[in-house]
Amino acid sequence: MNVGALLTMQANKFPDRAALICENKRLTYRQFNQRCNRLAYSLLGFGLKKEDRVATLLFNSPELVEVFMGTAKAGGVFTPINFRLAAEEVTYLVNHSDSRIFIFGEDFFPLVGNILPRLSKVEKFISVGKAPFPRAMAYEPLLQASMDEDPPVAVSEEDECQMLYTSGTTGKPKGAVLTHGNVLWNLLNTLLAREDREGEIALITGPLYHAAALNNHFLIRLALAGTSVLMKHFDPRRFMETIEKEKVNVISGAPAMFHLLLNLPDVDQYDTRSITRCTLGASTLPDETKKKLLKLFPNAGGIYDIYGATEASPTVTALNAADSFRKTACVGPAVPFLEVKIVDGEDREVSRGEPGEIVCRGPNVMKGYYKDPEGTAEVLKGGWLHTGDIGRMDEEGFVYVVDRKKDMIISGGENIYPREIEELLYHHPAIREAAVVGIPDPLWGESVKAFVVLKPGMTLSEEEVIEYCKAHLASYKKPKQVKFIDSLPRNPSGKVLKNLLRGGQG
Repeated sequence: MNVGALLTMQANKFPDRAALICENKRLTYRQFNQRCNRLAYSLLGFGLKKEDRVATLLFNSPELVEVFMGTAKAGGVFTPINFRLAAEEVTYLVNHSDSRIFIFGEDFFPLVGNILPRLSKVEKFISVGKAPFPRAMAYEPLLQASMDEDPPVAVSEEDECQMLYTSGTTGKPKGAVLTHGNVLWNLLNTLLAREDREGEIALITGPLYHAAALNNHFLIRLALAGTSVLMKHFDPRRFMETIEKEKVNVISGAPAMFHLLLNLPDVDQYDTRSITRCTLGASTLPDETKKKLLKLFPNAGGIYDIYGATEASPTVTALNAADSFRKTACVGPAVPFLEVKIVDGEDREVSRGEPGEIVCRGPNVMKGYYKDPEGTAEVLKGGWLHTGDIGRMDEEGFVYVVDRKKDMIISGGENIYPREIEELLYHHPAIREAAVVGIPDPLWGESVKAFVVLKPGMTLSEEEVIEYCKAHLASYKKPKQVKFIDSLPRNPSGKVLKNLLRGGQG
């Protein structure tokens, strides 16, 4: 069994059922499968071999999931790049991945044109839309010149399927390599835990470079012969209009998305009776917010809280709707085919109720980090995935996340690692020291605050620091606040005391 075979099966069983809806474009399962097959043959014609990477820089679109499924059918490794990243970040990921083929959309023509001379490993550039430079090939003509049949490529569960980049606490992003088996076991775990049903219509607004949107929101719908309604960008009003128009059954998102929905004027004027499932990721919602959501979506019956990690493809635990108010601030028990335990610093399991690191073991855990044996050995120590998250487990086996990766900031569902921003700030000629922390944000959950110590005689404004970060990093990573201080608080060994900075004592 492999991921590409899921689409072939549904196209054979339900050829005329709607598979994808995106703006004014609709594809049946037959059409979707044929287009993916055509792309697969094109990739093979370029000499694509097993474990070759195919990088993408695309917004949510039919073309993005066609590349995913076409690459899977051809035996390649789908490698989506976060479209919110800055040019130098995209350059690093495309080069680090050793991608031979790079597929990108019209929105990114200026960026790709700018970094083109530095992408020395890419052999084929494919543009969705017109070809913006001589080396690029247009996507649609490529498909039209290909074949509808499934490619004769033997792909097994042990073969690599995806490489999803996740920022590491030591700075540079890491490429988590997921096999077809990893993805399929995650699929089974998640649909059982979330009680997904055949033929449902899901509205997908989370970016498909994320494991949750790709493997939980999209792939589950495909595996159950449902319909995926793809949104290029999240917009609260269009979101509600789409629910009403397409009679959507399933919605998923991070807390920030649901806060924006609830703050939409006249939100209660939309017909939301079709919604029967609401799933939540990134962090938990307060009970009062959950109650407001269930008033807005009266047939949802509860909210499914999902906790995961990219390295687990991504689902680790799931709190079902029936327990959504019985267990406050909880992310549920381990999914069916996965073990979870809480351990101390010596990897010894702690008593129930005691805090420790959340670790897990199962067939959905990644193969490893690409070109990083040391990082792989560290995170998969003893055969268990060490999430870096601090949690506790109650007597029923339900998990509660106490702290998200110590220093990591989660803003609007995006993971932000302070060290990456700090290293950039240290390169500024006027800055002597810098520390970055997350602070509460009523809309995004958390936002970035930088504490800066200037070199003697130097001056900088808050706006200058923010613009400097914006020029080198994705916009969502830039500080929203900057505070200038005389020195960073440190302990006797020299470690910065970020708890004091968060507490406003810096």
